[in-house]
Amino acid sequence: MAFRTLSGLLFSLLFSTCLWAENIRINPAHPDQYTVVDGDTLWDISGKFLNHPSQWPELWRHNTQIKNPHLIYPGDTVYFSIVNGRPQLSLSRYNQPDSSLVKGTCVLQEEDFKRGRKSFAVDENGKLLPCIRETNLKQAIKLIPTNEISAFLTSPKVVGKNDLNNAPYVIDLAGEHLIAGAGDRIYVRSINSPDNVTYTVYRPGSAYVSPASGEILGYEAKYVADANLQQAGDPATLTATKSASEIRIGDRLMRKDEEDVILNYFPRPPEKKLVGNIISVLDGVSQIGKYNVVVIDKGIQDGLLPGHELEILQQGRTVRDNYSAIKNETVKLPDEHAGILMVFRPFERVSYALVMKASQPIHVLDKVQTP
Repeated sequence: MAFRTLSGLLFSLLFSTCLWAENIRINPAHPDQYTVVDGDTLWDISGKFLNHPSQWPELWRHNTQIKNPHLIYPGDTVYFSIVNGRPQLSLSRYNQPDSSLVKGTCVLQEEDFKRGRKSFAVDENGKLLPCIRETNLKQAIKLIPTNEISAFLTSPKVVGKNDLNNAPYVIDLAGEHLIAGAGDRIYVRSINSPDNVTYTVYRPGSAYVSPASGEILGYEAKYVADANLQQAGDPATLTATKSASEIRIGDRLMRKDEEDVILNYFPRPPEKKLVGNIISVLDGVSQIGKYNVVVIDKGIQDGLLPGHELEILQQGRTVRDNYSAIKNETVKLPDEHAGILMVFRPFERVSYALVMKASQPIHVLDKVQTP
């Protein structure tokens, strides 16, 4: 599988943050300083100082102390200040004590092994002295919790109306099994002249429907398993290599193409005004909150790209006005800000997005819009 970094978006982010320089919105409850701990994300930390975490690099723009605002480590302390009328962040690095400076201690650095070091400390009798092998395991904190979206980066997927209907399907399972899993053989119709040996088994899921027009925007293809082709034919023989659930007769197969998976995200608003809706929530949850993955009814054709952030608005209730001169008059209450989400996998007409912030309960059919 090919992995790539969306480096072009970094330029877009830096350009757009320059445009927002005069409109940085500081969190009124921001601390004067914050010390980073394990488990923090850059998004969480930026939210302590900003209303819009995507403006994070702008706070560092006039600070030459740190060249990359995305490289912050547990133990570092971030300080907030106003310099020449501009909000600014500075950083105090946390340094572990250097054990090699402890008198009488033999320390082997990682570089010693890479260079093939062969000479080691010995005592007065020529015997080897015990040494400490030191490895730097300290890693920069992540921008977002990538573990929350890793299961959705390649599967499931959104397909067109006939994509699964026209795909090869499981006709039977080897060994007279009723279901199959990893290591089992399956028989599949119509893989006669394959140009690929790796396949993914899918099961048709729900249709994604536009709440505004009722139009079907795509169909969910639920991931079931991966399989390798053993023998082409009609039926063809394949072996399941990995499975998330049991393989059943009737499940469909699609060739497993290499996909570009984005590992670095640079949050920023879409370039144009956009209004849409949350139309589904993935992973079988019923309550939508922070770090849940949702489906929105906007996609690539609407200009959405990985990293685009949208504001979530909870739909205002409709209430009856018992004091109105008009009998049975109803009033719709205003939509309320409920959180922020970030698109991480857009399809043609829908997108998968991660809820980054939830200030109140979020529901299917709540509105999303450009901040």
